[in-house]
Amino acid sequence: MKIVVLIKQVPDTYSDRVIDTTTGLLDRDASEAVIDEIDERALEVALQAKDGDKKLEVVALTVGPVGAKESLRRALAMGADAAVHVVDERLAGADAAHTAAVLAAAVRAQGFDLVIAGNESTDGRGGVVPAAVAEHLGIPLLSYLDVVQLAPGGVSGTRRSDGGTLDVHAPLPAIVSVTERNPEARFPGFKGIMSAKRKPLAELTVADLGVELAAGAHATIVSAAQRPPREAGTKVVDDGTAAARLADYLADAHLI
Repeated sequence: MKIVVLIKQVPDTYSDRVIDTTTGLLDRDASEAVIDEIDERALEVALQAKDGDKKLEVVALTVGPVGAKESLRRALAMGADAAVHVVDERLAGADAAHTAAVLAAAVRAQGFDLVIAGNESTDGRGGVVPAAVAEHLGIPLLSYLDVVQLAPGGVSGTRRSDGGTLDVHAPLPAIVSVTERNPEARFPGFKGIMSAKRKPLAELTVADLGVELAAGAHATIVSAAQRPPREAGTKVVDDGTAAARLADYLADAHLI
């Protein structure tokens, strides 16, 4: 079985992220670039499956700038067998639709049985890429899985909904997206870091994949501004009327 894991390099989730108000885009030099935490969990799902079946192959795949190669090297150090980096200046600022088209073409070129992705990136929060990749590939999607289970010829899992939980399944090939309820990623050890240097890391361009990018197929930011400083809250001093004043405040804020 071959599992392709989609990963994305993002500004460090636990640091302050800065918007460049002149472009409306994230200032990616303002904080450390890392693998998105949810994608590390997706990779961990694949690696745990590999722990139980050494014949299983795990490939990490990303679309991103030159620097995204470091995130792929970390994925290799964690235990992925190979990595693929789609890097092309024409993809700078690409919208979700074209990103998904390129990812799908790269997945198809690798050959796969299962694709695993995070449910949504921490920098974009769109959550549409896994579904769009599934549409391009013509395969079933199991989205927002809290638990993923592999079996010969199929994949299943548990998905929460407003009314409870759903047990879902699909035949392979398929794509799944995972939530933060999946296990935290393992930390790459020294042996993994050293072995990562010998693992294959391929680079592809849009031309290599035969994907045509429509003119103007990029996300455009109309305006951006810094968040205003937080103002002092309303202080209620109990002088015998505090309860009524608090109730009025909550009612005015439509909180009760």
